[in-house]
Amino acid sequence: MRTSTTIEASGGDWREIVDYVTEAERLGLDICWVAEAWGSEAPSPLGYLAAKTERMLLGSGIIQLGTRTPMAIARAAITLSQISQGRFLLGLGPSGPQVIEGLHGVPFDRPLTRMRETVEIVRQAASGEKVTHAGQEFRIPLPGGDARPMRLSMRAEHDIPVYLATLSPKMLHLTGEIADGWLGTSFVPEGAKEAYFDHLDRGLAGAGRTRADLDICQGAEVAFADDEDALRAMVAGRKKELAFSLGGMGSATTNFYNNAYSRQGWAEVAAEVRDRWQAGDRDGAAGLITDEMVLATTLIGTEDMVRERLRVWRDVGVDTVRFYPAGESLDARLATLGRAIDLVRDIEDEAAR
Repeated sequence: MRTSTTIEASGGDWREIVDYVTEAERLGLDICWVAEAWGSEAPSPLGYLAAKTERMLLGSGIIQLGTRTPMAIARAAITLSQISQGRFLLGLGPSGPQVIEGLHGVPFDRPLTRMRETVEIVRQAASGEKVTHAGQEFRIPLPGGDARPMRLSMRAEHDIPVYLATLSPKMLHLTGEIADGWLGTSFVPEGAKEAYFDHLDRGLAGAGRTRADLDICQGAEVAFADDEDALRAMVAGRKKELAFSLGGMGSATTNFYNNAYSRQGWAEVAAEVRDRWQAGDRDGAAGLITDEMVLATTLIGTEDMVRERLRVWRDVGVDTVRFYPAGESLDARLATLGRAIDLVRDIEDEAAR
């Protein structure tokens, strides 16, 4: 497995974030993803990090559909690919109605069609061809005027792999059909076949592709507990975060994280957590989260527990693990990340022997 992490540029002191990324590269990390939620955007930090790193790949994790035109996304992707000398990965995601409509004032309509057409337009622009597209969501050039098809004044000099962050069955099918990688979350390896992989595989098969054509990049928090008491405290501390994902990441009717947990065996509790959270009972929602739910979807535990969970992830088909290392300080987060990278190396060495 390859190793990666995700940072958000609005998540603290920028100098400290840069130190984290450059030290992560020194530790041997393969990829750094830059998130885009409802704070900082991704392309600007990626351009800066391209100048501060030499080896690691850099990816948008993710650029949100609906916040830019496909051509604006294409121009940013090509520019970042050139600046980084081919180290850029384009991660795209639909986000959700709370961010797209509530923050950007753009309708969250037909995200499946928007995703397919955006990828088509980005790839056409990167090829150096004149861009023409007559779809349901986008028409380039805009008909009815004097505009003619144009090509960008630059073309991509390197491949730009496209990763899609998707959770719903139809979006997963599309990911298998058209993407180079899948950025997953809310992942329970024991339930991943029905919840995720069956949909990805149907998309792959429909396009004449196999799992080897898709990088499965899965993420989770990683934290190490020295003993059972420390582990219990860690798990308890994560319950409100998970309750927020199930109850607050979306609207009362649309929450892709809640749907993903429901497909993996927690439909009843996920529905009740959402209802309590939406009603304002945040503590009550967190109280419904079980220890099993936290441990199943994270890499939290003793070193032996984390090592074993990483083996499980590898064996079900995860190609790239995306670490969110715990720690109250930069040094603590880097220490956690370094231990996690070493564990991945250990299990890869086991497989090679």
